[in-house]
Parts: sequence; C-alpha cells; structure tokens
Amino acid sequence: MSFDPGAADTAHLDALKRHFGDLRDGTHGDHGDTVSRAGKERHFLRTAELLEPYALKVLGEFDTALFHQEGRVESSGVRRTADAGLVANWTLSWAEQRASGIAPITLQAHFGPFFHHPHLRGATVQEWPLNVFDEEQAAETVPILRAIATADLHNLVFQRDFRIVPAIVRDAQDRPVPAAPNAVTR
Repeated sequence: MSFDPGAADTAHLDALKRHFGDLRDGTHGDHGDTVSRAGKERHFLRTAELLEPYALKVLGEFDTALFHQEGRVESSGVRRTADAGLVANWTLSWAEQRASGIAPITLQAHFGPFFHHPHLRGATVQEWPLNVFDEEQAAETVPILRAIATADLHNLVFQRDFRIVPAIVRDAQDRPVPAAPNAVTR
C-alpha cells in the first residue's frame, strides 16, 4: 500500500471543528450529559476506552520497528490526578531509556480540573524530525504536517478563543452560528 498525497483525509479538520464547536456551544460530546463536569468525565472514560487499542498499536509499531520488541508497552488506565483531573497514559519504555532516566514515549489523554474538555499530548512533543530527500518522502510527511497544523491551530485558539475560526462562528453561506450562553471565551 502506498501513500497517496492527493487523497483528501479531513479527519483532523473534523476533530478540530468538533473541538471548537464544543467551546462555542459550551458542551462536550453529543450524547447524554454534555455540560456538567460529571457528564464530561463519563465521556472521557469512554474516550480513553476507545483510544486504548490504537495507542497500544502505535506504541507496538515503535517497539517492533525501533526497539527489536524489547520494549515494554503499558497502559495506566484512567486515574484521578492530584489536582482532581483525569489522565490515561500509554507508554513505551525500553532498557536504554530507563537507564538514562528520561521519560518513556508517552501518549496521554488528560482532562485537567479546569479544562472545558480533554486533550491529547506526549511526554516531550515539540520538535519534529525532518529528513526528506525525495518526492515520496515529502508526500509521506502529510500526516505529520496535518498533526502539526492541527496542534498549532488548537494552541492559537487556546491563546484567544474559538471565534478566530470562521467555520465555527459562521456557516458556508456566511450566516452566523450563535454561541451558547455558556460558550468558552476569553
């Protein structure tokens, strides 16, 4: 199977629209209680359950490709944090990493106590490697570029609020989409 750089994959954009729509609507999710902290926490528990097989799959791929299957892939399950938030960690550790005292590769779903909704992060994610030397390698960066652009726009909204994204405040016919009275704005 080869990568098709022309194929439209908008899952990252759809996820951003859901995320920013939650801020506009003052909700989190579509079913059940989407407003109270308890309802949002129930959604988070289900989210962690849904993410787990994919997080473990991705970490397993790294273990196979880079660590000769000598790594240890682990799941923390959902747990309460000291500040009353919720967190689920999926980690890949290996002998050399443990001996050096650095963090394992970490995929983390977290719902901080004062967050409107949960987020994903890694242990150290900030810089991305860039070793592209031909057209095929450049095309293969599309999922990474999408992830970086998605994270960047999310952080820009976090710096201001959802109103900087036209598709969240007005529809394709330029009609306003009203914000809920409990919308998350700064």
